[in-house]
Amino acid sequence: MTTHTPHTPDDTDLESMSREELAVLGMRLDGVEVLKEADRWPVKGTRAEKRAERGVASWFAIAGLSGLGFLAVFLFWPWEYKPPGTDEHLVYLLYTPMLGITLGLSVFAVGIGVIAYAKKLLPDETSVQARHGGPSPEVDRRTMAAELLVTGERSGIARRSLIKRSAGFGLGVMGLGVGVFSLGGLIKNPWKGGDQAALWTTGWAPATPGEKVYLRRDTGDPHDVALVRPEDLDAGSMETVFPFRESERDDEEALIRGLRRADSPVMLIRLRPGTETVQRKGFEDHHYGDYWAFSKVCTHLGCPTSLFEQQTNRILCPCHQSQFDATQYGRPIFGPATRALPQLPIEVDDEGYFVARSDFGEAVGPGFWERRS
Repeated sequence: MTTHTPHTPDDTDLESMSREELAVLGMRLDGVEVLKEADRWPVKGTRAEKRAERGVASWFAIAGLSGLGFLAVFLFWPWEYKPPGTDEHLVYLLYTPMLGITLGLSVFAVGIGVIAYAKKLLPDETSVQARHGGPSPEVDRRTMAAELLVTGERSGIARRSLIKRSAGFGLGVMGLGVGVFSLGGLIKNPWKGGDQAALWTTGWAPATPGEKVYLRRDTGDPHDVALVRPEDLDAGSMETVFPFRESERDDEEALIRGLRRADSPVMLIRLRPGTETVQRKGFEDHHYGDYWAFSKVCTHLGCPTSLFEQQTNRILCPCHQSQFDATQYGRPIFGPATRALPQLPIEVDDEGYFVARSDFGEAVGPGFWERRS
């Protein structure tokens, strides 16, 4: 049996061919055989076709409205913690579910709209193709572009302005919502509030001059204020502590905020007696004997540095394996972190409790472009 190889036209032939002819040529050269091709709506503009078009457009409209709802929740919904028993607690609890519902519905509606368009409005076509390897020559690239354009024309999308507008609305708003969600939490003016800006201060900053900020442990009950003494820690041990002020003792919201504020957790470490240490310049008086207090927020990406290795005195971050040396002012010695853990200046008051002498001397957490130290 003789096999006939399709003639490959030269550049002159390609220039003289129409888009339809290029599309047919491209399928022939690619070994594509159309087994079935039928227009779902051979009679254009019928009520049934318009009803199907409105149904598809309605899904894209739902996607757009849901995307707007997501943006509204993300930007304007009250997200700050409100304790149980207050009128705002239920609204606070609904913040995350509302984000999930609105964004999920937007993505779901876009998917259903695309599927509905393919099932109800695209031509019913079945094609088979023999696969082949190797790079595509110029003729294949030209004909493929023509095939795509012709397919778009045959799909009828060009004349379905309602679907184009609704799909643009749905996809555009959904994309905008995803973009805002991805970038919104990263955009913050580090100077808003001056010296008391949120990025420069933590929960350890005294609210009034001379106010004592104690080190407390979390017992699971925010009303159970357990202050920390030096004798509470064994040599070579570590405990996570949080700030507490006497003015907060009867304030449930303040007690819970002190335990939940992201920049508050501190690792209080008691080194074994005789352990040699290296002091950081300007921070020589921040520790109390063998007791050292470091921010628990990793300087790489903000994960909790929740592990302390007693034998090597290393502080470990389980997220990306950064390691810090507690005997060298929390200096990073392994992993992606490049900045030492901020050190909290501590002392013991007249009653024998640990207190913070001041807030951290540098910004807590990952570095950013305007960090001053």
